Amino acid sequence: MTLYTRTGDEGETSLLNGQRVRKDDPRVIACGAVDETNAVLGWAAVALDEPGFVARLRAVQSDLFCVGAELAALRLPAERKLDSFALPAEAVARLEHWIDETTATIEPATTFVLPGGSELAGRLHIARTVCRRAERDVAAILADDGHVPSNVSAYLNRLSDLLFTWAQWANQRQNVQDVPWRAPGRQPPTRDNTDAT
Repeated sequence: MTLYTRTGDEGETSLLNGQRVRKDDPRVIACGAVDETNAVLGWAAVALDEPGFVARLRAVQSDLFCVGAELAALRLPAERKLDSFALPAEAVARLEHWIDETTATIEPATTFVLPGGSELAGRLHIARTVCRRAERDVAAILADDGHVPSNVSAYLNRLSDLLFTWAQWANQRQNVQDVPWRAPGRQPPTRDNTDAT
């Protein structure tokens, strides 16, 4: 069996319901952004040899496969739903727990910060911004037909917050200072809740 099928050569692909759609269909675009997020997290995982943290990254990567499946299964009849690919009900709460746990161990951000610092933090910031794009792509689907499971949108929203928190943790763990944003000729502005929406 070959890896290539040639079925996508004309710019179309199949969703889990068998429907052929253009590769710029909003559902395919959202799946692509979720896949990009997953790939950057894999890149982040090799930047730090700490089993506990890597295990958490791997758990998120597994969740993102479920998110992609949920998006690819939109409009699939109930009797054909692939329950084994459904995003676990506790997934959002798990991210919130990790956010709370991490923020309790780091100095809170008092300014906007420039993405970067350590190698790991830089990769986590890239993952965060790609995740935000995935969240926007899912919002576009919601605006179109509203068939996205609510926990998918919530998961992507929490994940971007978690990745920002992990980037702060990565810099502080490696004694690398976050670089505060400064408007030209001004002191850095303060904010109460950096990157939280």
